[in-house]
Amino acid sequence: MALLFMVMLVSAAGNTAMQSVMPSIGTRLGIADVWVSLAYSWSALLWVVMAPYWARRSDRRGRKAMMALGIAGFVTSFALCAVILRIGLSGWLSAAMTMVLFALARSFYGMFGSAAPPAVQAYVASRTGRADRTKALSLVASSFGLGTVVGPALAPLMILPGLGVVGPFAIFAALGLIVLVLVRTRLPNDDPRFAGRGEVMSAPFSASSNPRIVEDTPDGSPDELPEAQPQHAGIDRVRLTDKRLRTWLIAGVIGGHSQAMLLGVIGFLLMDRLGLRSDPDAAAGPIGLVLMAGAFATLLAQWGLIPMLGLGPRTSTIWGTALGALGIVPVAMGADLHSIAVGFAIASLGFGMFRPGFTSGASLAVSRAEQGQAAGIITSINGAAYVAAPAIGVWLYSHSQWLAWGTMEALAVIVVIIGVFALEKDAA
Repeated sequence: MALLFMVMLVSAAGNTAMQSVMPSIGTRLGIADVWVSLAYSWSALLWVVMAPYWARRSDRRGRKAMMALGIAGFVTSFALCAVILRIGLSGWLSAAMTMVLFALARSFYGMFGSAAPPAVQAYVASRTGRADRTKALSLVASSFGLGTVVGPALAPLMILPGLGVVGPFAIFAALGLIVLVLVRTRLPNDDPRFAGRGEVMSAPFSASSNPRIVEDTPDGSPDELPEAQPQHAGIDRVRLTDKRLRTWLIAGVIGGHSQAMLLGVIGFLLMDRLGLRSDPDAAAGPIGLVLMAGAFATLLAQWGLIPMLGLGPRTSTIWGTALGALGIVPVAMGADLHSIAVGFAIASLGFGMFRPGFTSGASLAVSRAEQGQAAGIITSINGAAYVAAPAIGVWLYSHSQWLAWGTMEALAVIVVIIGVFALEKDAA
């Protein structure tokens, strides 16, 4: 469990550390903010496409190998990013060429790094009985969430002499390599007794992954392998247009875009409001602090408020997006670090309630046997918001700040309206 915990932790921490330093790197290179966001949108798109594929493959007993594949993708991506950005910042490459090569290096993570989270979940689920499965998978999910806090906290400390702002990339590549060696040498080979269960995790751009463990066999008997179900159990294919899922998925797409736009803008906003454009290296600290506050608030929602208050899917979705809309206001109007951090934390608390709300609502809308297919669709919806929305948010912000804030607010309010009038009540 310690090894599996580290696999998830390093992946999430590395990516959120990247978020802390990329606005500074873009400013140092002298390129428009929107191109910085677009540079890692490609990786997010690949994650959306490949994560469900690796999730299906994880049930075919190659889980340890696929974990190794995912970590290798992470290490390769971060090592190449460190080299490319260092060369670009030294003036050996043009800014445009640097960002093109950076986007290509990030594609290794989107394509192969997405193999690790579903493989970890399936590995844990396949080696634990029903009595311990929920606890074990919750521990795995917590490592992913914890990484979103650790990454921004460590990023400013990794800006070292000689490495500069590319330090987090180089250090996390080294940490990933250590984890890869440990997984290869110390993790037992696959010997599954149960089929892997649990939803596919989203790309780790925020603490938004909230696996919902599905109990398929009330009598406690071993599960059948899920890859055999569609061919032998007469299960119809679940599609995006399925009327049972439609309203939940619409809410997920719209609310996800509001959150992704906020995450895309926040780093550049802090550089502008705090007057750090002339000293971009100093921006990593404040950006990391605000991202860490948001991650803490998200985890508070997912680990504290939802289970403590027993919030159902509809309630979580409505109140979550309402809080998200409320938190955007002080972010938009704040002129100092404290007010922006408080606003971002409130918004993150809300979106931390919203994502598990719509995810569990969509999951509960289909039968037990259809959970695997629904999980793939939900994963794609979760990740789709991070493909274009951050870049769109930055583009709107660069043209008119109030247009950007108004768009985020409008999207959140639309989800509240959908929740009130269209989502199925929790009692049902």
